[in-house]
Amino acid sequence: MASNLKSAKDLVVFLGKSVIAFLESMVFTIIPKPRKNVAGEIVLITGAGSGLGRLLALRFARLGSVLVLWDINREGNEDTCRMAREAGATRVYAYTCDCSQREDIYRVAEQVKKEVGDISILINNAGIVTGKNFLDCPDELMEKALDVNFKAHLWTYKSFLPAMIANNHGHLVCISSSAGLVGINKLADYCATKFAALGFAESIFAETVVQKLNGIKTTIVCPFFINTGMFEGCSTARPFLLPVLEPEYVVDKIVDAILQEKVYLYVPRFISFVMFLKSILPVKVSLLVADYMGALNIMDGFVGKNKKE
Repeated sequence: MASNLKSAKDLVVFLGKSVIAFLESMVFTIIPKPRKNVAGEIVLITGAGSGLGRLLALRFARLGSVLVLWDINREGNEDTCRMAREAGATRVYAYTCDCSQREDIYRVAEQVKKEVGDISILINNAGIVTGKNFLDCPDELMEKALDVNFKAHLWTYKSFLPAMIANNHGHLVCISSSAGLVGINKLADYCATKFAALGFAESIFAETVVQKLNGIKTTIVCPFFINTGMFEGCSTARPFLLPVLEPEYVVDKIVDAILQEKVYLYVPRFISFVMFLKSILPVKVSLLVADYMGALNIMDGFVGKNKKE
């Protein structure tokens, strides 16, 4: 009898919390959630020397954040550092770091903690792509893709998450991809790394929820292909549904999602519908839809070589 009462109570509590969470979500769909203030927050961005990482740095510079910029390209990273200062940042620190090397990540992370302080917003953005059929991908490039696109997330979390837990304050941002949601022709290694990064970020998010670390937020970003040069030559057959995105537009969406503390960001929103179709349609129909949208052959015009984000 007592166990039945407890089960009934648990069910009522579950239903009540679910209704509240659903209503809250609906309200914030209609009314934008208030944006948090990130002035003075220490923001670390990997792959800051170009592309999306550089644009993210410039946006956070204008918001008054302290910037920690990581990139393997010293010259590009220094250029981003200079541009961030011109954009209004008063404290910017550039570090040369090879995100494919665990020991280099740990070494530079210790240097950052001593020279700058505890990271409060961690943006794992660095990434590379080969863009070849699986059997044509050299082993060393596939290993490097795993190291940069996924394993680097493990080592940066190991380095900076403990302080976030101690302070119950922080924000973990995973730049994954639509290629972390569906498999794409000629992107086997890239998809594998992005699926892994997304799954890892979700798992750490679950850990923070279970441990009631409400001050640590997670944002997982899954954009479609971005016109940063990384996917140079790629195009879609139906750009009105799935266009190759302009980086400035994507950065606006990412920063807005971070400020509103959204857990998931799909860019464009049509990706959400694609995921819904993937879950309900027969495989053959899903492939026909993908072929119609040009997703199966999007890499046919790819001209890059081991490009980075």
